[in-house]
Amino acid sequence: MIRNRFSICFALAVLALACGQPPTLDIQPQSAAAPPAPASAPATASPALLSSRAPSAGELPAGHPPTDGMPADHPPIAATVPDTIELAPVANDTGQGAAALAWTAPAAWISEPPANTMRRAQYRVPGPGGEGECVVFYFGPGQGGDPQSNAERWASQFTGADDQPVRATTANRKVRGIGVLLVEAAGTYQAGSMVGMGEGVAKSDWALLGAVAQGPDASWFFKLTAPRATIEANRAAFEGMIGSLARGG
Repeated sequence: MIRNRFSICFALAVLALACGQPPTLDIQPQSAAAPPAPASAPATASPALLSSRAPSAGELPAGHPPTDGMPADHPPIAATVPDTIELAPVANDTGQGAAALAWTAPAAWISEPPANTMRRAQYRVPGPGGEGECVVFYFGPGQGGDPQSNAERWASQFTGADDQPVRATTANRKVRGIGVLLVEAAGTYQAGSMVGMGEGVAKSDWALLGAVAQGPDASWFFKLTAPRATIEANRAAFEGMIGSLARGG
């Protein structure tokens, strides 16, 4: 049977050639199997979209590398700046008794509780230009700086008509064996201005009378600031208080 089929096919092919037409073969095309679809990569969020929430105080922002393994001397990541500067306390056994200074305050001045441990006394000073303040500072042995440096620092809190710091007027005197540097300055006073604390409140036409007295164990600082008219009205009172200085509290 196979031979008969082969003979028939061969005969047809010969007949087609004789008629000038090429034989046709019924070949069914085979479709190749489609390659497997690649596995889809896991979706990743853009760093900008990791979190739409702002980090809270002290929290690292999204995407920040971990802080584990930082060197020992690495500064804190979330350092904070204190709102206030804490004053170091003065030792209770300094500036007392035989190591203290004593004085007589003017009768018209109003004594107030000291605002902090650096102040041994403070007074409200009335006058025609408005109230001023006199403060007596004591910082302890080896603290507070030398008298001349304090005179320059006090004067630097005042500016003249050219907006430049004014120069202090100073004089040395002795009061019962106590060395005293007297200080004067006037101009626009930057009240409350200190190094690292920014500018204070500008008060025009103010003045300062100051004194740095050498106590038995440390310096004592007397600083009167007020409107210029009040300073002039209290000049004699301030000089009288400094003239009353004596050793021992």
